[in-house]
Amino acid sequence: QVQLVESGGGLVQAGGSLRLSCAASGITSRITAMGWYRRAPGKQRELVASISNDGTTNYADSVKGRFIISRDNAKNTVDLQMASLKPEDTAVYYCNADTWWPQVPGAAAGYIAIWGQGTLVTVSS
Repeated sequence: QVQLVESGGGLVQAGGSLRLSCAASGITSRITAMGWYRRAPGKQRELVASISNDGTTNYADSVKGRFIISRDNAKNTVDLQMASLKPEDTAVYYCNADTWWPQVPGAAAGYIAIWGQGTLVTVSS
């Protein structure tokens, strides 16, 4: 199993910065990519940023140029540095890890997504 614990959320003024951190534990060798999603009030969950094991990154257009995702494979952590925050960035942010499991008797091979409990980011205007 893989477990994820987020930290770093809080209240910040528009234009400010926050750094979110996520620590993975368990069978971390099964992780193929990690990322951050968010769910704003009344809206669906959306991808914010992701980073694969080889360092390839992907960002939502709305945060490109403002947010930076980074990963420390040795420490099994992934961070999201958020700058120039806007009120529309207010959301619960969830750490995500994609894991891959080979086919074994009694189970099919495939990817399984693991989620943290979420951390609230509130940006005031």
